[in-house]
Amino acid sequence: MFPWWLLGFLALCPASLCTNPGITGRITQNGLEYGKQIGMAVLQQKLKSIKIPDMSGKEKVSPIGKVRYSLTEMQIVSVSLPKSAVGLSPGTGVVLSIGNAYISIKGNWRVKYLRIVKHHGSFDLSVSGLTISAGIGVSRDETGRPTVSSASCSTSIGGVRIKFHGGASWLYNLFSKFIEKALRKALSDKICPLVSDAIGGLNPHLKTLNVLAKVDRYAEVEYSLVSPPVITKNYIDLDLKGEFYNIGQHHEPPFTAPPFSLPEQASSMLYIGVSEFTLNSAGFVYYSAGVLNTNVTDDMIPKSSPLRLNTQTFGVFIPQASQLKFPFFFIAQSYPNMSVKLIVQATQQPHATMQPSNVTVEVMGSIAAYVIKPDSTLAPLFVLGMKASTSANLLISGKKLVGSVTLNGVGLSLQKSYVGPFQIQSLQTVLQLALKSAVLPKVNELLKEGFPLPTIDKMNLVNAQIQILKDYVLIGTDVAFTGSLARYSDTAKARVHPDPAFRVLRLRGTPLKL
Repeated sequence: MFPWWLLGFLALCPASLCTNPGITGRITQNGLEYGKQIGMAVLQQKLKSIKIPDMSGKEKVSPIGKVRYSLTEMQIVSVSLPKSAVGLSPGTGVVLSIGNAYISIKGNWRVKYLRIVKHHGSFDLSVSGLTISAGIGVSRDETGRPTVSSASCSTSIGGVRIKFHGGASWLYNLFSKFIEKALRKALSDKICPLVSDAIGGLNPHLKTLNVLAKVDRYAEVEYSLVSPPVITKNYIDLDLKGEFYNIGQHHEPPFTAPPFSLPEQASSMLYIGVSEFTLNSAGFVYYSAGVLNTNVTDDMIPKSSPLRLNTQTFGVFIPQASQLKFPFFFIAQSYPNMSVKLIVQATQQPHATMQPSNVTVEVMGSIAAYVIKPDSTLAPLFVLGMKASTSANLLISGKKLVGSVTLNGVGLSLQKSYVGPFQIQSLQTVLQLALKSAVLPKVNELLKEGFPLPTIDKMNLVNAQIQILKDYVLIGTDVAFTGSLARYSDTAKARVHPDPAFRVLRLRGTPLKL
């Protein structure tokens, strides 16, 4: 009954393994209410499926004497759950309560008395004032996924009324109190096991939690909980590892996740805070995999650009090597009409920093220039050190966090020259053109794919919005389902975000530019 998308986050970790999270999720009261609506619909169907066993016995009825009776083919006709609530017990768990519920049952009756007299008919039974209180316990299985169980359950029935129809129904009315008592007990005995079974039925869904989500052929991200959930009277905070790894090689980066906490916001069902640590662990993984490099050739430069990656252009921008007194035509005459190839690579892992409304990613790298000779061999020209600064745009696409970067600026330093010393400022324009035209598009192709956020199977994010805060990205979102639970979620429509800042982003239909 309890929302399995919610419980997908709830797992415990051994104290020895608990560390600061890379990602924190917060489930608000709005999230609990949405889950409760789905839970009530599921429970209603479960209650309708209660099988009430046939009943028989005998009672002494004056003046007839002993009367044998039986109640058979009892079937629940309708269930009404008009009043329900879900709440949090700080430090303990989740409590679901149902009040003033109503159940209607129909069935058949038979009696025999004076040995030979027999009658039969039908009856209607109404159960009113039914209350159910259930507590849900959460633990972790051997795979690091959450598992749930019924921690407590109690029921009470306010009233049971039975009305007999046909034949000698007056006989039943004489001892209806005995029958009402028996039916009251039969129902009470059925409800809590049914509730426990419904809670246990969440576990197959919980096993779909993406505790290790594949990003691409190089990386995966881990979403196991690093500490027990923090349960307050208003929300549940869930600390997830949120760390990227090379696939099959879980090596820790040379830095750790600093602590961070989410702001007091409660208008969305779910908040997810993605820290700098998570993004920087991704940079460490891709750098370690050796994929942060690319080749740039002239065919990657826009045809409309007058600046080309060839020896003519570089001969102009490197007119002389002052110490060696090379003539200005050194490059162009030594390698006439030849193309130039740039090898751009990171020499350190990229580093992301977050400030309000701004994400900056800095990359330390190198640019090596080579002439492509007619026999396809390479002749080295120079190697430059590079410090590039970029700004990132982040947004939600489906269940992924995706993005793109734009170049703020690039600093260059001469590390090695094969054509003598020269002023590198003269190359700034052509090299920035190469970075913008060839390198950034490749980076953005990777960022466009993004990485999956922690979710349960068949759970979708609705009206997800992003805020950039100090040290982390805050995602506020509602949820909706597809598949078997979708029909239960129609009454829990996604709401327009009441925060004007979030609304502006949604109405413009564009991501927040950082």
